[in-house]
Amino acid sequence: MKNLVTAEFRRLLATRLPGGLLLAAVLIGGGLMGAMALVGPENFDPPMPGLDTEAGIRAILGLLGYTAFVPAAVGALAVTSEYRHRTAAVTFLFAPRRGRVLAAKLAVYGAAGLAYGLVLAGTAAAALFSVAAVRGITLGLPAATVITLLARIGLAMLVYLLIGAGVGALLRNQVTALLVVIGYLYMSEPLLMMIPGVNALYPVLPGGATASLTDFTYLADAISQQVGSSAVHLLPPAAGALLLTGYALVAALLAVVLPLRRDIT
Repeated sequence: MKNLVTAEFRRLLATRLPGGLLLAAVLIGGGLMGAMALVGPENFDPPMPGLDTEAGIRAILGLLGYTAFVPAAVGALAVTSEYRHRTAAVTFLFAPRRGRVLAAKLAVYGAAGLAYGLVLAGTAAAALFSVAAVRGITLGLPAATVITLLARIGLAMLVYLLIGAGVGALLRNQVTALLVVIGYLYMSEPLLMMIPGVNALYPVLPGGATASLTDFTYLADAISQQVGSSAVHLLPPAAGALLLTGYALVAALLAVVLPLRRDIT
């Protein structure tokens, strides 16, 4: 098993995917967070609470969580590339026990997702604290709490990469998988919050579970007020974490079981 994991790591490192993934983590974590903190949420349109308030800190951290479509798209891309370029077929010729090969691939994808999440959280923390110091702002939450919330978001990114891998294993077609992952996370979930009655499902969806980790209610409350629907009540953070864990397990199961039962050619 160790040799299979090592081989999959080498395969992944031989592509441009790891470099692009880490660059995206830096640009989104450090770049986006730095830009939002520098401009100040109070200067957004519409204005949001400032960085010196708890609501303001949770708001910009929550917005960071909405970039989860990036690791999800990478997970889908990684899996569907195996079908597109037929690389899995060669691997299975040398290691016919598909279950072990797929478990090794999943371990490597999980490590990539964890690396992405850690870099995202680390650069976001550095940018936020640096800008706050330059602007002379006392953040509305203690530094330890901010780091904890960012760590939760970082781990959530691991879950989304696995979700993308599960979607890729299910659909197999690269373009279709990418459209489904990006379209669902970037557009469908926010749209659901605009539909009275249906918006009650949002808390149990991946986006709602992620929002619960940082108690990010700003967007849901704003949409509810705009469309005149009832407020969306998010799950407690612990319940959101458990739900995301469940999504990760289901996605991992799809990524392993489906290729076992299909002809990869």
